[in-house]
Amino acid sequence: MSETPKYGKIIEGAEQLSLGISMVVAVLIGVGIGLMLKNFFDTPWLLWVGVFIGVSAAILNVYKAYKKQVKSLDELKDDVRYKKYQKNSGDDEDDDK
Repeated sequence: MSETPKYGKIIEGAEQLSLGISMVVAVLIGVGIGLMLKNFFDTPWLLWVGVFIGVSAAILNVYKAYKKQVKSLDELKDDVRYKKYQKNSGDDEDDDK
């Protein structure tokens, strides 16, 4: 019998919270890079390049989290406890002949 971790729910919550924090941090770092480039090259539109980099990094973080969730869901497909929730492909036909 396997034991569940004592702080399992806290760890799961921290993983979900870290996605939101990483999105904010990615955008702030992008804005910081944009401000640094704008001040260094004295070109105002480079701020928007930094914003674009930050937003792109945030979207990439969401995509990686999505792929991780899909992978963990795929691992549950073969679990016996969840077989009754899966769609049957062609098994719902009656064989009362």
